[in-house]
Amino acid sequence: MSEISTKPYLIRAIYEWCADASCTPYLNIKVDQNVRVPMEYVKNGEIVLSVSQQATRNLTIGNDLIQFSARFNGVSREISIPIYAVQAIFARENGRGMFFEPEPTPDSATDSATDSATNSAQVGAHSHNTTPTLQAVPRLSEVGAVSANMADGDDVSTHDESADDPEKPKGPPRGNLRVIK
Repeated sequence: MSEISTKPYLIRAIYEWCADASCTPYLNIKVDQNVRVPMEYVKNGEIVLSVSQQATRNLTIGNDLIQFSARFNGVSREISIPIYAVQAIFARENGRGMFFEPEPTPDSATDSATDSATNSAQVGAHSHNTTPTLQAVPRLSEVGAVSANMADGDDVSTHDESADDPEKPKGPPRGNLRVIK
């Protein structure tokens, strides 16, 4: 008998913590052929999405799949993310959250001979046994400037203001990731 993965339970727990702490939960997603997101916002094979109650509609965090609707430039899109593709869930305001070890794409999901409906059903049948680990969040200055990778309207500067104040919480890792509101 396969062991049940702890990853979806930890994702739900951090999501609940963000809601209770009045923080904005973000997901860092590794995009592959089974991830349904607006591809025009994918940068370096990754995307960062806000999954706050204000940004999503009909959010479901299941054991195999995260699904919701979100608006991108005013257009509603259906989002579908296999749990194995989630690299992190964290609070935008303080960068605290859970960062996961990279998981390989399940074998059945990489079979290009099957259609996408079959792939979706097969992804749900697999158990993922990797153990998530807590990791320190790098300071914005360690990751690099992000203004060129931000969505239009984001007001994040390239200067790490938290470096000036040691008591101020550090921001989330943003490196080459694109943040979408």
